[in-house]
Amino acid sequence: MPKRISNSGTIGRRREDDLLLDFAVDTAVFDSQMLDTHAAFHLHLEADTAMKTIPIKTTYLQMFAPKDCATPAPCEGISILWAQKPTLAFYRFLYESVGKDWTWVDRLLMTDDQLQAIIHDESVEIHVLYVRGTPAGFAELDRRVSGEVELAYFGLMPEFQGNGLGRYFLHWAVEKAWSHDPGRVWVHTCELDHPAALTLYQGAGFEVFDSRLIDQRIPD
Repeated sequence: MPKRISNSGTIGRRREDDLLLDFAVDTAVFDSQMLDTHAAFHLHLEADTAMKTIPIKTTYLQMFAPKDCATPAPCEGISILWAQKPTLAFYRFLYESVGKDWTWVDRLLMTDDQLQAIIHDESVEIHVLYVRGTPAGFAELDRRVSGEVELAYFGLMPEFQGNGLGRYFLHWAVEKAWSHDPGRVWVHTCELDHPAALTLYQGAGFEVFDSRLIDQRIPD
């Protein structure tokens, strides 16, 4: 992940961003009411779903300096907004929508208090990618360890994959991470993730520094 970033950046006109910000504020209220199904899914998964633990190959990547690999926006109507202290329902909507095909369950197994303690932490940033006003993906930057930024979660919803948005958004997220002037930026991926994830991270400037088998809980 590469360098410094602002919400206007290469994304385009300030006026468009302001309009989308107003839209996002309005829809956040709507989402908090209408996304109860995702909270219900969370509770159902925790209470009723049988889980198993399997060894999963996990690869760790890092970079120690920004890479110069700016990527132009692949389409019109893109905006990236920082969801500051998002509602739990909205976060779970993003998490499940992006991760449902890749067995993302860790955050769905957390209690409300456990999840809120993370995503409302002042050192955790949730950046949401919008395409023409519709949520298309999110990037979570974790600065809780001094001197480094972890790209804790990153991904697109299925409907927005395959058109260059992933590469663009990843480079944006890396720039945003480097804007905090850390000593390193790092990320991990595993064999349950999108098959192009490792190549995408390496294309953004990350280099592998470790690989190991990790016990992962997944639905049985």
